Amino acid sequence: MRSRMISSEAMTPRFLVVALLLASVLPCRAADPSDLLAGRVKDCPGCALARANLKRFDLSEAQLAGANLAGANLHRARLARVNLSGANLTGANLNKTDLKRAKLAGARLGEAMLYEADLSEADLTRADLAGAMMGSSHLTFAKLDGANIADADLGDAQMHGAKLKGADLSRADLSQTTLRRAELTGAHLEAASLARADLRGADLKGADLRNADLMRADLTGADLSGADLKGARLLLAKLTDAKLDGADLAGTIMPDGTTHE
Repeated sequence: MRSRMISSEAMTPRFLVVALLLASVLPCRAADPSDLLAGRVKDCPGCALARANLKRFDLSEAQLAGANLAGANLHRARLARVNLSGANLTGANLNKTDLKRAKLAGARLGEAMLYEADLSEADLTRADLAGAMMGSSHLTFAKLDGANIADADLGDAQMHGAKLKGADLSRADLSQTTLRRAELTGAHLEAASLARADLRGADLKGADLRNADLMRADLTGADLSGADLKGARLLLAKLTDAKLDGADLAGTIMPDGTTHE
């Protein structure tokens, strides 16, 4: 009897290990979008929430990675520090939404509305923002390296210190946008509008600025070494202390109105 008791006691840890292993591999109940819509939960990774009405919802710090929020209404929602990595937000209404420090790496935001949205310090690395409407938005110190921002409206946006290495900003509207000390190394800015943009101290080494409009832009102290400025318009732009070593200025309209040969 004693030996059987010892044997049972010795087996107990094994049963515990097996139970823990089973718990780790057995599927848990999938998150239910209806629970989120009813306000019972915040976390709903991978949930189908296309065209959902989440206006003014408080989803700060929620786990929504991979969720489908295409066409959803998130107007004025609180999404600070939310995890939306890889989420689909195509055509979503995010006007005036709080997205400070949000995780949006790899998210799809094409044609999304982000007017006056606060994306300060948000991670948008390699996100798709093509055609997004982001006028007057706040992207101070946001990470946008490798992001697709082609044809987007960023007029009057605040992008001080934003990281945009290798980002595609072709044909984007960046007129009157603040890009002080922004990192734009190797960025694609072909035919982009940067009229009256604040680019003081910006890093534009190797950037593609062909046919870009930089009329009245402030490039004081900017580094344009090796940049491609063929056909760009620099009329009345400020180039005090700007670095243009190795820059291609063929056909560029210079600040004094002359065309560089």
